[in-house]
Amino acid sequence: MSVVKSSLSEEDLKVVGEALQGALVDLVDLALVAKQVHWNIVGPRFRSVHLQLDEVVTTARQHMDTVAERASALGITPDGRAATVAATSAFGTVPNGWIKDADAVSLLVDGLGAVVEQMRERVKVTDDPDPVTQDVLIQVTADLEKHAWMFQAESV
Repeated sequence: MSVVKSSLSEEDLKVVGEALQGALVDLVDLALVAKQVHWNIVGPRFRSVHLQLDEVVTTARQHMDTVAERASALGITPDGRAATVAATSAFGTVPNGWIKDADAVSLLVDGLGAVVEQMRERVKVTDDPDPVTQDVLIQVTADLEKHAWMFQAESV
């Protein structure tokens, strides 16, 4: 049952829905992973990376709400449940326990790289079916690429 009706065709709605759901899962997981690393980071660069991780969390949380609300506006029910996120995220796993600052940076470089790659694919597939959703995904990708750049610069 869909309470909200979209002006998109069923075919376009399927493509856009998959893109938005994938983006939502990746953003929820990114926020969780960044917070987990934030709580467990140790090392000489603790403070700078610790604060940088909070910026990632803030970005992910802001965008996850925008993405979920875009889905809802199109009549697609967003699914950010823990089981869904765990089963479908592009981010990967985080080690348990303390995480050395260099390992934390490496983890974020790899994870953000994977998420950005997925986001860029979502930008491509939403071009024709829904430029409004594509615009949302472009902004998400731009912000995540900025974080990816900063963590890459941190890893040199």
